[in-house]
Amino acid sequence: MFNRWAALALVLALWLTPKQAAGQQSEPRGRKSGTLGQNFPNPFNPETTIPFAVGDEGCTDGGQQHQVSLRIYNVLAQLVAIPILQGSAQPLSNVALTCGQYTAYWDGKYLNTGKEVASGVYLYELVVDGQRSAKKMFVAK
Repeated sequence: MFNRWAALALVLALWLTPKQAAGQQSEPRGRKSGTLGQNFPNPFNPETTIPFAVGDEGCTDGGQQHQVSLRIYNVLAQLVAIPILQGSAQPLSNVALTCGQYTAYWDGKYLNTGKEVASGVYLYELVVDGQRSAKKMFVAK
């Protein structure tokens, strides 16, 4: 029962997190190496795609390789899945990618099983060269 209350508290905290006010800096002062887009469709059943960008804006890094990982977690912070890079069957786990726009694909199934995930809120996290960004998505059955 405690886990359900903890999960509910986490979801409510995410919803109530204040957005950046005008004039406030939303990125660290260092060079930005990745941008995470909102998955679509959202809510989804049973599959979704996740757009993301690697490298700085304008791709001025000259073909530099970036270490990229994308992971999906449930609200209890348990790893649920690792999406694949669309256009290849490569899981997005410590993959070397050059600057550009990419799309990840997730079939809505648990990692290493054929079972579909339950309805609810899931978080997805992009890590590019150690910089993290996350968003939430909804599975609706």
